[in-house]
Amino acid sequence: MKMMDQDFDFREMFILDLANNHQGSVEHGLKIIQSNARVMKKHSARAAIKFQFRQLDSFIHPSHQTGSELKYIQRFQSTRLDHAQFQTLLNEVWANGLLAMCTPFDEESVQVAVDMGFNILKVASCSAKDWPLLEEIASAGPPVVCSTGGLTVEDIDNVVSFFQHRAVQFALMHCVSVYPTPDDMLALNQLRMLRNRYPQVTIGWSTHETPSDTIPVQLAVALGAQIFERHIGVETNEIKLNAYSSTPEQVDKWLEAHGRATVLCGSHSRPPVSEVEQASLDGLRRGVFAKRPIKKGHVFSRDSVYFAMPYIEGQLESGHWKEGYEALQDVLPDQPIMKESVNIAVNQGIVTLKQVIHEIKALLNEAKIQLGSEFKVEYSHHYGLENFRKTGAVIIECINREYCKKLVVQLPGQRHPSHYHARKEETFQILYGVLHVNTDGCPRILHPGETILILPGVWHSFWTDTGVIFEEVSTTHYNNDSFYADKRINKLARSERKTMVDHWGRFQITQDQDSPKADEPAVADPQVP
Repeated sequence: MKMMDQDFDFREMFILDLANNHQGSVEHGLKIIQSNARVMKKHSARAAIKFQFRQLDSFIHPSHQTGSELKYIQRFQSTRLDHAQFQTLLNEVWANGLLAMCTPFDEESVQVAVDMGFNILKVASCSAKDWPLLEEIASAGPPVVCSTGGLTVEDIDNVVSFFQHRAVQFALMHCVSVYPTPDDMLALNQLRMLRNRYPQVTIGWSTHETPSDTIPVQLAVALGAQIFERHIGVETNEIKLNAYSSTPEQVDKWLEAHGRATVLCGSHSRPPVSEVEQASLDGLRRGVFAKRPIKKGHVFSRDSVYFAMPYIEGQLESGHWKEGYEALQDVLPDQPIMKESVNIAVNQGIVTLKQVIHEIKALLNEAKIQLGSEFKVEYSHHYGLENFRKTGAVIIECINREYCKKLVVQLPGQRHPSHYHARKEETFQILYGVLHVNTDGCPRILHPGETILILPGVWHSFWTDTGVIFEEVSTTHYNNDSFYADKRINKLARSERKTMVDHWGRFQITQDQDSPKADEPAVADPQVP
């Protein structure tokens, strides 16, 4: 007997449903398992062979045990296997290095599957509202895959909550219970909906389209499906497959299509630019050239230069152009303006702050957090703006009355130094990412949904490796109520360690101002994005 999986990873798993395609023949069932196992090995695929269990003597009403005209009952009765025969097939699954999955259609079959040691249980779409059966499956122990064919969103919500409340390891499968499924019913965008609605649940696709069509599986990969299921069988002179079951050759093509789609889609994170791509882009860059004779000491304006290709290595490029550069040497007309020939006076701290604004907005977008138009932003830079990416945080003040609400955002790798508040009590609740918090020397790691209470006088610091957004709900915030363990920070004026702006501060952050004070907007800089 195989041991149950205690920490099961559903991702990138292929489910091959044997169903009744064994035709009630152990020999034919073995042929299906063996031929598909070879295909899985060829593609180095992680696969599960799925059985269907029904205790037919009790599953079928006594009046239909013989002579029933219902096609499903006829099918089940004609392909009946006993326990020993199923065990033979199950042993062959494990002998070929595959996982074993079982769809039980009645409570007794759940226990049979558990006793036989199946790795995974499956809830068929027709059973996803069968609460007596779901209770039995939830209490059985193995991880569960649940199909959602024919369910409303409210039905799926119920199933998800049901399994979560019972601490069941489970995954969901988008499924359309029409065999075969025509194109206009595939509804593959449901994969995106399920992923967005249940972000902590692995989402897959149970497919019943025409087996020779490999485009749908590629679309499913692109839409984020991580489990793929289809019916399998083997044709002989006497046995013909139904319109939705795949031969080993069709499974092979299906896996090839999946593999190509995976390569085409690539990583979910933004990949680094390849040398080939960079070379292609560099060939189209424009450099900055002198429009007329330029004397040393001249301050460049837009009408004294033009942009053209080819770009020359070391040249000032159009994307870095800004008025106000000073010429360090004479330049003739049409000569390239090299970086070393101009004095580029840049306030790196302000440049960093401007870049950070875009990254913070993008992080909020990724976390699907919307802000209104009235809020204040504090850019905390305890060791200077130039070190903001190492030490700092962006604090968005939403409300500050008898109670206070803020959103605190940190980019990957940022830290906030150890400090305490004399008057303010605050609670952090993580909305996105992972936050490391140290309170009075006790470290904690917080994930989305988790909270931590920080009382007045408690030393605390926090940092993130992933980037993080958390809500701070507190009593009223008072200025000068933060006391830092690093005494150098305490000696700084508040304006030296914080840049305070309204909204995002487009017209309050300027090149000649390191740390604008609150309520002192500077002259607008039209180049601030």
